[in-house]
Amino acid sequence: MIYEYKGIKPVIDPSAFIHPQACVVGEVTIGKDVYVGPFATIRGDYGSIEIRDGSNVQESCTIHMFPGVHVLLEEESHIGHGAIIHGAHIGKNVMVGMNAVVMDEVHVGDNSIVGALTLISAGKKIPARSMVVGNPGKVVKELDDDMIEWKRKGTHLYQELPKDLRDTMHEIEPLSKFRHFNPGEHNDYSIWKREKSRK
Repeated sequence: MIYEYKGIKPVIDPSAFIHPQACVVGEVTIGKDVYVGPFATIRGDYGSIEIRDGSNVQESCTIHMFPGVHVLLEEESHIGHGAIIHGAHIGKNVMVGMNAVVMDEVHVGDNSIVGALTLISAGKKIPARSMVVGNPGKVVKELDDDMIEWKRKGTHLYQELPKDLRDTMHEIEPLSKFRHFNPGEHNDYSIWKREKSRK
């Protein structure tokens, strides 16, 4: 669902994938290989939104702002399921965890992780390479190179997803018999503690 607002139409790179049940309105620019999941709402009505190359905005996320504000998600931003970004600037290779809320005039520095359910209140400046958790969100440590690379690997999966979805996702009638899921089909990326234990 992609809508013009007051004569302004979203600009979306052809390599991006916007799920048909997502909503994109007005002054929104979406770059290359961006994934936008179902029920995400990206409203460029009061201000503008820019989502740069290689980013993803997952299911049920909301991106919005106060009047006159530009919201920026820099390259490889990773916005987890149900998160809200309101009038904020998300740096390069940042992961915002599930159901986190990042408020107005926040700047999250490059290569940071915002934990699930974290609230970053208005005006906070988060240094690069930070792990932020809690309500209110606090920086609890600096991320090392291994964790930053782990995050980048996860985002890379979402950069491949737009093409895969365009090529293989089709509306169908469901199967009537159970098919067992084989975890071996998708075993090249895991949660952080398991990833560390492999090394």
